Amino acid sequence: MANDGIVLKTEGLTKYYGGVHALEDADFTLHEGEHVAIVGDNGAGKSTFVRQITGVEQPTAGKIFFGGKEVAFNSPIDARDFGIEAVFQNLALADDLDVPSNIFLGREETYFNLGPFSFLNEKKMYKNSMEALERTGVKIPNLRNSIANMSGGQRQCVAISRAASFASKLIIMDEPTAALGVQETTQVENIIRGLKKQGIPLILVSHNLRQVFNLVDKIWVFRRGRIAGMLEADKTDGNEVVSLITGVKTGVHENASYI
Repeated sequence: MANDGIVLKTEGLTKYYGGVHALEDADFTLHEGEHVAIVGDNGAGKSTFVRQITGVEQPTAGKIFFGGKEVAFNSPIDARDFGIEAVFQNLALADDLDVPSNIFLGREETYFNLGPFSFLNEKKMYKNSMEALERTGVKIPNLRNSIANMSGGQRQCVAISRAASFASKLIIMDEPTAALGVQETTQVENIIRGLKKQGIPLILVSHNLRQVFNLVDKIWVFRRGRIAGMLEADKTDGNEVVSLITGVKTGVHENASYI
């Protein structure tokens, strides 16, 4: 298929868990520089969809195209190698390690690559971590502190900075502010705005409609394992989104694509 500025495209993406149809016939498109939200009730298929496109799980059926080419990610490492980084709710941080060690976890810089006998280049990791935090506007007083001694907001910002450091093509965030206070949420939202200015495409999974309308270009609504529709954020409102989430709204509207 031709690229046409499309970063990610799925066709008929489907996932069954035994007799449970968690995701069915999901046709989704993300363009270059675009920030989109995925919304829906619990069990709507949002996280299932994200797990398929990040290689955490493999789809039962359907196709995934990335950068104009059909791909099959057998693991998150495969997706990461293609330039896709994800920030999940569990953050996947090592509590006993400091900030540079977490940012470069699994991608450590070394003086010599000798397998288990490699020597870590801690100075380079520290410098690059400082640059990564600066690019995303994150301020952490002491990078040598262990993650366990940091606030929830600081931990989330470290995870996002790690994703932004290595994501050359796409960042996916699954409820990045669900457990954060107002001030910490504002900081994360500012980071997302900074990523938009850098032209990095982003998929945001969120229950917070205020946040969604403030941050994204398009809203994809999932309901009962299917994509119920796609709305342009600046041409709709919360009532219309909720009506799609609950199934009240169906049909065709000039400002939306309903399925």
